[in-house]
Amino acid sequence: MGEKTIFQRIIDHEIPAKIVHEDDRCLAFHDVNPQAPIHVLLIPKQPITSIETLADQDAALMGHLMLTIRNVARQLGLVEGGYRVVTNCGQDAGQSVDHLHFHILGGRPLSWPPG
Repeated sequence: MGEKTIFQRIIDHEIPAKIVHEDDRCLAFHDVNPQAPIHVLLIPKQPITSIETLADQDAALMGHLMLTIRNVARQLGLVEGGYRVVTNCGQDAGQSVDHLHFHILGGRPLSWPPG
């Protein structure tokens, strides 16, 4: 097995994080390099590299992650103004950690296109 990603180390509580949600399947925490006033990352505890490596049997986990994104956005007060959910898949898309993660961004108007 290779070296743990930074996200796996956060899941294992080896690295501190400002956690906003944790359950048996996922963890949400504030990004240390926020790109918006509110920038939270949601990660599955299961080691999945990206959307590209999802298996058909991960469908229930993905549904759980989407509902958790909704719940975290509500908890953070993002519903009224709106929020953006982003995941990067691969190096050219900007994925910097080989662990599936979703960015939940809000707290200001977000422009389009994003990059």
